[in-house]
Amino acid sequence: MTTIKVKFRPSTVVGRPGSIVYLITCHRVVRQITSEYKVFPEEWDEERSTVLLGHTERTDIRAISRKLRDDIARLKVVIEGLNSRQTRFTADDVVEKFHEVTADSSFFRFMQKVIERLKRLGKERSVETYTTTLNSFMRFRKGFDIEINEINSDLMMEYEAYLKMQNVSMNTISFYNRILRAVYNRAVEKELTVQRNPFKHVYTGVSKTVKRAIPLNAIKRIKELDLSLKPSMDFARDMFMFSFYTRGMSFIDMAYMKKTDLQYGILSYCRRKTGQRLYIKWEKCMQDILDKYPENDTNYLLPIITRADNERRQYQNALRLVNNKLKEIARLADVRLNLTMYVTRHSWASIAKSQNIPLAVISEGMGHDSEVTTQIYLTSLDSSTIDKANGLILKKL
Repeated sequence: MTTIKVKFRPSTVVGRPGSIVYLITCHRVVRQITSEYKVFPEEWDEERSTVLLGHTERTDIRAISRKLRDDIARLKVVIEGLNSRQTRFTADDVVEKFHEVTADSSFFRFMQKVIERLKRLGKERSVETYTTTLNSFMRFRKGFDIEINEINSDLMMEYEAYLKMQNVSMNTISFYNRILRAVYNRAVEKELTVQRNPFKHVYTGVSKTVKRAIPLNAIKRIKELDLSLKPSMDFARDMFMFSFYTRGMSFIDMAYMKKTDLQYGILSYCRRKTGQRLYIKWEKCMQDILDKYPENDTNYLLPIITRADNERRQYQNALRLVNNKLKEIARLADVRLNLTMYVTRHSWASIAKSQNIPLAVISEGMGHDSEVTTQIYLTSLDSSTIDKANGLILKKL
């Protein structure tokens, strides 16, 4: 049995405020934590072990009252966490853990530490998404930080309602909630709080998105556009077609693909998103695009990253440019859909399905709720089977 008592210790100097202390009793051993809060005797309610509100002109008395509540809540979390281990602990353990938890109690600071760790691990995309999520949550909080153990179900439902008021899509809401949940769960693992499942009443699923595939005849119209006088649009079209030719390769994989990834007629690359290694038979249509950009002095296969500095920024700028130009291309090709680089992946899968290519080969393209199943299907097949399927599609263009 571990107990917490809050006591006031008057100052030995007349006219000076006294200290508020916490007495931790565990196995009949008492340890004291001296808080940083100072109050005068007339501001302390001995019977209720709390400060008196409304009996002083001090403007910070309410803040002290709130901080006391936060400290007691934090101590209870520490004790609850130590109890959950089902091993014997002492009052000294409670004091030590309390100081550790107090140092990491800010949710904003804790999430920033998670982001810094991701940065050290080179997880650039995760750094961006976690930073975007933190910025969104900070806007919801109007910049006011919050204790980790104050994250509860009511707060997260309020955050979700706030996002809906901002007309944020449900998939984006789910995305933010899942990232915040991952950060919260990490805090639980570090025993900074106990698991209270604050995300159980908010949306963390994936909604069916609007159709992103376009038919083969639309791909043909895009391919046949005369863009010789519009180099930026021509480049965007080339990147779009290259992605389609390579079974919907993502733009980030295209950007970071090295010249050494193409050997003996086989393009081999490792997907940044999943870590899966893919092999694609090199086709003439792919080489035709490469031949349009002979002045490529970098180690990269495609002219997306063209300098040795700020590679991530170059990739982001190129993606933004390409997606903007694809909107103009969609208008010229009479494609009534928000044309982006992501459309190629859906389109390849949809067209493959329409050509009666076995579902095991294309694994329903983008039809799975989880990409894990798609990876399992693709890795279980001989790559020549997939190359044959891709060849059948390219011959239709």
